[in-house]
Amino acid sequence: MKFNFDSPEPIYLQVAEQLEEAIFTGIYRAGEQVPSTTEMSKEFHINPATALKGMNRLVTAQIIEKRRGVGMFVTATAAETIRQKRRAQFYERYVNRFTAEAKKLNLSETELIALVTRSYHDA
Repeated sequence: MKFNFDSPEPIYLQVAEQLEEAIFTGIYRAGEQVPSTTEMSKEFHINPATALKGMNRLVTAQIIEKRRGVGMFVTATAAETIRQKRRAQFYERYVNRFTAEAKKLNLSETELIALVTRSYHDA
């Protein structure tokens, strides 16, 4: 994990996002323990309360779970939860803007689909 202390994005959000990314990419798998707030704070020189605030966002989202006296662990449904969240974000951030621009260019739905198909196969 790397934190950008100059970023306008709060560190606790960076903690949540980077842990989420590590879970999504398989660095931490379902049932595995994630680093403790103490480990994070020592390794990355951040306040333990900041690390906890970020981790609690993932607890609320049911991506990790607290096990009293043991630590925090990746939930069985974490990867799918993250996938669904990211699909919704993808739609909002990219697809809506993409189709709005296509409409401004007077591209038909058929033309738009053809462009997407071409791009998908070229990538």
